[in-house]
Amino acid sequence: MKQLTHLDARGEARMVDVSAKPIAHREAVARGEIRLQRETIRLIEADHIAKGNVLASARLAGIMAAKKTGDLIPLCHPLAITHCEVQFEFPKNGHRLLITASAKIIAKTGVEMEALTAVAVAALTVYDMCKAVDAQMRITEIKLVSKMKK
Repeated sequence: MKQLTHLDARGEARMVDVSAKPIAHREAVARGEIRLQRETIRLIEADHIAKGNVLASARLAGIMAAKKTGDLIPLCHPLAITHCEVQFEFPKNGHRLLITASAKIIAKTGVEMEALTAVAVAALTVYDMCKAVDAQMRITEIKLVSKMKK
């Protein structure tokens, strides 16, 4: 089993030293979903949620969160990401919204946490904007889909 990199020899939390790592093009993709009632999906698609355009707001929130991940997660390195994208899809089967986020950087460390944070905050934004009409929403399946280093 691999050793946890955020713990020192005494088992105390520490930031990983990436000073000696080479700079590389890195990308990460994360995905999650929020389960919704059919009527809630209809309201989102018709742009009839009282708080405004749900998907536009969630997209901006996800991108902003990716840029602030180092401020939110205590041991994450603060990163100047070069690109972040948040996409949405309502699959024909099931009452859910799929959220996919990608983040890119040229750096010594990866952007997995930024992509995951973008998905989580986008989902939370959908939840916040729709909670008045759908008390049964569930955010689920947030996971890293891929990470690449070139």
